[in-house]
Amino acid sequence: MMVYTLKRLLLMLPTLFGVLLLTFVVVQFVPGGPVEQYLAEAKAGAGVGAEGGISYRGAQGVDPKRLEQAKALYGFDKPAPERFWQMLTQFARFDLGTSFFQNRKVSELIWEKLPVSMSLGLWTFFLSYGIAVPLGIAKAVRAGSRFDLVTSIVVLVGFAIPGFVLGVALLVVFGGQLQWFPLRGLVSANWESLSWGAKVTDYLWHIAMPVAAMVMSSFATIAMLTKNSFLEEIRKQYVLTARAKGLPERKVLWKHVMRNALIPIVTGFPAAFIGAFFTGSLLIETQFSLDGLGLLSYESVIRRDYPVVLGTLYLFTLIGLVTKLVSDLCYAWVDPRVTFD
Repeated sequence: MMVYTLKRLLLMLPTLFGVLLLTFVVVQFVPGGPVEQYLAEAKAGAGVGAEGGISYRGAQGVDPKRLEQAKALYGFDKPAPERFWQMLTQFARFDLGTSFFQNRKVSELIWEKLPVSMSLGLWTFFLSYGIAVPLGIAKAVRAGSRFDLVTSIVVLVGFAIPGFVLGVALLVVFGGQLQWFPLRGLVSANWESLSWGAKVTDYLWHIAMPVAAMVMSSFATIAMLTKNSFLEEIRKQYVLTARAKGLPERKVLWKHVMRNALIPIVTGFPAAFIGAFFTGSLLIETQFSLDGLGLLSYESVIRRDYPVVLGTLYLFTLIGLVTKLVSDLCYAWVDPRVTFD
């Protein structure tokens, strides 16, 4: 196990390098970079003459000296290999750089946006697993019954509706027509002045609709996966043997079947739980005016804020590789029959 873990840790280095190299190369050929945006703003702000017309000096374009200063400001006065190596050395020290347009550390921006995305992700994680797993077990035990049929229809209909479409419906019905829930924000404007209990109530009041919009797709997937996993285990020979020995059905289900059936569910916990902290849903955050990681990533791509793009990519890729390793190791921890030799 230690050898396998060490190999996987070593393989993370070329994987990270490849992801960063590919993204860095693509970034070099994407038009509309920071320098180009600076030139466009400078040309647009040519200036107005004394008689209301465009002044001749502004119409001439950008001063070459100012252009060189802009390139130096954004680091584009250096060759691409040198800039890539400088980025790698910074990332090795976990220095994610500074935003071009906000003039703030990328790590500070991520830390500032993290509570919003973490709120959405954690509530989605706990509700998805807390409701879907018991529902999947109940569907497997009652396979073929009316309960199984009705819940399957409800789950599949919910899965077929995209989260952002459900979010629009919730905003129109419950936020607009009925006015039961607020239309935007994570808390009210007077949140700081509220009591402790009122703060919790206000927070849950605001988070209800965006979480409901995000839960549906993951909820359906986990419920059907749990059901199919239980059905597969129930039909195996060891279950028939346990029943033939006269063991109660409840004991067969909870002591023997559950231990094996929940293996694919339990092994996905680490990745899902860690991902809940850093999951940003762009459409949901935009619909409900939530300033989270999804909106930060989108705005950084649109504005060509390369330090934010590459810094967040590096951090999320590293977290994804580590959680994938932890998930694989959980297989051996949960099921002793699994080895990596």
